[in-house]
Amino acid sequence: MRDFKPYLIQGGGNGRFSVRPRKQRAEGREKDGAILKIGEAAMSGRSCSLCVCVLVLLALVWPAFALGSTASSTPQQGREDVGDISWTLGLRLYRALRADGIQNPLFSPLLLATSLAAVGGRAGGSTARQFQEALNSSALPLSDQWEALSRALKSARAANGTSFNLHSSSAVFTKQAPSLNQQFLEEAQTRSLLEHVPLGPGDSQADLDTLLTWAKRGMGGDKGAELTGEIKAESGGLILAHALHFRGVWDRGFDEDHQDLRTFLGTKYTKVPMIYRAGVYRHWEDMVNMVQVIELQLWGGKASLVLLLPFHVEPLSRLERLLTPTLLGVWLKELSNMSMAISLPRTTLSSTLNLQKHLSALGLTDAWDEGKADFSGVTGQPGGGEGKLHLGGVLHWASLELSPEGGPDEAEDEEVGRPKMFYADHSFIVLVKDNATGALLLMGALDQAEGPALHDEL
Repeated sequence: MRDFKPYLIQGGGNGRFSVRPRKQRAEGREKDGAILKIGEAAMSGRSCSLCVCVLVLLALVWPAFALGSTASSTPQQGREDVGDISWTLGLRLYRALRADGIQNPLFSPLLLATSLAAVGGRAGGSTARQFQEALNSSALPLSDQWEALSRALKSARAANGTSFNLHSSSAVFTKQAPSLNQQFLEEAQTRSLLEHVPLGPGDSQADLDTLLTWAKRGMGGDKGAELTGEIKAESGGLILAHALHFRGVWDRGFDEDHQDLRTFLGTKYTKVPMIYRAGVYRHWEDMVNMVQVIELQLWGGKASLVLLLPFHVEPLSRLERLLTPTLLGVWLKELSNMSMAISLPRTTLSSTLNLQKHLSALGLTDAWDEGKADFSGVTGQPGGGEGKLHLGGVLHWASLELSPEGGPDEAEDEEVGRPKMFYADHSFIVLVKDNATGALLLMGALDQAEGPALHDEL
């Protein structure tokens, strides 16, 4: 049995808090009463066969009616959020990264979707259709997607400095490319916060140095992980780049005086400091699929972290096979307040990604080919002009810091009863969502935490 750091717990309640809202309980009683009244009316009739028919019909039809009513009674939690463009792209891209064996992936579906919609919205022909397919929202025109994503991006930026501290930048780099349409540049800056950075006439190493310097500045000085794969900016190449560093500010901080150096049981066993807190959190335990889901509110309530933790020490591949928008929506809807004792690694998850291969797996193929790409709306020239514009890369630098700090005016400690443990000392999936719009700000996985290595295990 894994030992847990002794923790001072306030209060002495019965341990668990409200599982079902009062309104839902009242609605349940009303439905049960309706069934009873109809059944009594049927039984008072002259024909027993009619009674039987009525009751059988109720037995068949009522469960479906009740299920529909329950689903519509919680419209804000889960299903609609997962159906958002950023969630759809995030889940699909996450699967593509894991299929390629990428460890410790981390990226911002919101930043990526916003910039892809900006460029794809000005593409033509099969190129435009493939951008639409990559975002997997064929029912909604790219221009409308771009507008919705722009609102979500600005909402997240407005929350910076409250629920979290965020350093982020997005840019379009071009190399000896045709002049870009001025209207496109203005819209890209206004709606997607995309700056335009022309690369100089230097060689590929000079281009890489420019990109790395930009990324470091965009992350607030954080260097991030090393860029893997060859980056070669060719003539006519357009590179979409994204860089961010995220540190959440907890609604109630973790105890900084009780940090233990423990073993993180990831793909490599490492020693990391663990931080602790007992409190009331939204939690769900899927006994069938053996996974815990917890939502950690950030200060001010404008954003929250959602962690998906397998019951046992194992690679995340089993959990990832289960991870669909439907099941994730179910998990989010099942979350309810519960007394929890939480232990998290104090670490920083960093990732640098070259996404050409993975976006191609989502159907975006013509955009990289100078002979097939159609970005005529970006250049304002039919056919794209000389030195035909094409995608030369989609790069993403990201880091997520898990630290104990809470907000400046923390709420009073909750009354906590006997808590359930959430001990994140092994690999888990992390999601960061904007609560105002439901957009997915970050998605990633901690396969291994930085620290002195013990030995390979999984």
